[in-house]
Order: sequence, then C-alpha cells, then structure tokens
Amino acid sequence: MINLQNATIVNEKNTILTDVNFRVDVGEFVFLIGKTGTGKSSLLKLLYGDLPLHSGQGTIVGFDLNKLKDKEIPLLRRKLGVVFQDFKLLPDRTLFDNLSFVLKATGWKGKTKIKERVAEVLELVNVTSSDQKFPFELSGGEQQRVAIARALLNHPELIIADEPTGNLDPETSQEIMHLFRKLHTGGISIVMATHDYNMIVKFPGKIFQCDQGRLNEVVAKK
Repeated sequence: MINLQNATIVNEKNTILTDVNFRVDVGEFVFLIGKTGTGKSSLLKLLYGDLPLHSGQGTIVGFDLNKLKDKEIPLLRRKLGVVFQDFKLLPDRTLFDNLSFVLKATGWKGKTKIKERVAEVLELVNVTSSDQKFPFELSGGEQQRVAIARALLNHPELIIADEPTGNLDPETSQEIMHLFRKLHTGGISIVMATHDYNMIVKFPGKIFQCDQGRLNEVVAKK
C-alpha cells in the first residue's frame, strides 16, 4: 500500500525528515505520532502528492512517487481518501453540493448515479441531517463525518487522516474514531496522524513516531 525507503522529505527548502523507511500493508491501521512541527503533516503531504519526494524511493497505491507528474496527482487522489483536522468543506455549498462537486471533478456523470452515491456515503458515516444543509448548520462532529463521507466517495483503498479529531471534544472524538475503526474493519487501510495518545491506547494499531527529523516505529510494551 505504501513503501518509503531512505526517503528525505523537504518542505519549502527545509529538510523535515531524513532516512524515512515506512511501510504500510493492505488492511493495516497505522498511527503517526509526534509533537507539533516534527513532520507528521509533511509526511502525509508527500503521500497524497502535495510535496515531492526529495530523495530515496517511494510508492503509494501503485504510484511511483519518484516519477509522479502533476497531471497524475488527481489520479492518485482518486485512490486515496484524505481527511483534515479543519474539515475543509466549502462553506457556501450545501452538503450535497460539497460531495457532488468531488464526484463531478473525478469523472462521475449522471445525476441519478451522483445522487445515489452521495446518499450512500452519508448513510455510511451516519449523517442524518438533510443534504441541503450548509456546513455551518452542523456540529463539528457532523462536519467531520461529512468530510469522511467525502473521502469515501471514490471507494478508496487507503484513507490518510491528518489530526481528524483535533478540533473535536473528547466524546465526539471517540465517535469519529469508532467510525474509522468501522471503515478499517470494512477493508480500508488507514494512516492517521494524531497527538491524542488516549486514542492510541483505546484504538491500537501500528505506531510510528516523528522525532528530531526521523521516523521510528514504536514497539508496544507487552
């Protein structure tokens, strides 16, 4: 699913991480932990094509990051679902328009098919609000569920989540984590950056830590 070997990640001419060896197999749930500014988001940006691979080797869902061209990035992102801390929903569009916009942009045609797929993903994430509501009319937890629904639209093999519970209260965070677990159980691989160590304890997975320019796997104590 993901394989980085001796990778160096550079963001705005600053070297963020060096000698990164990171592998995610099909069906795994992987946490990225580390303090703010240690490189979690930069690593995720590399994976979804927002940063180029500076050196080393890298592949993700069949794409070679060393040879990835700008015109191929939309194709890569069709095979990924990306979820952000701040939801990134379009505030001036209804929930339906937020989701149908993505489908149309990725080649879906036919009003009926688009309407059916929007309804499917909203049901999957248990959003019961009308799809004609605007994001500001929803709670933070509902907005994040819609953002996750958006990530699911194109049947992704892998979801990349950057601090998806960072703006949510503890109870809502747990609900969102249970949703991610449900998706994982359904066969989707997940890579999640988080600073919430309680989540890691309650929802165990493989753990990698960004620290002092390196990425290290954390071996759980028995």
